[in-house]
Amino acid sequence: MMTINDSLAQQPFSYQTSKDGKVRIFRSNRLATTLRGKEALRFLSKIDSTDEAGSQLLMARVTGQFKFGNEKELKTK
Repeated sequence: MMTINDSLAQQPFSYQTSKDGKVRIFRSNRLATTLRGKEALRFLSKIDSTDEAGSQLLMARVTGQFKFGNEKELKTK
């Protein structure tokens, strides 16, 4: 099982939805990315079925700004 990085344990990510269907993802209260359309709907369906640690990991992956250090290890398995 993958362990959550210490940085994610501090819960730096949050998100907001808007009436026009956009999802804004923030890292440390700064806008990291905006999702629209199908991408936003897919994100919302995934985030509803995860716990807080899982949602932090999902938002980190969606923003693409977070490195975990074990990407190569996971790809080779």
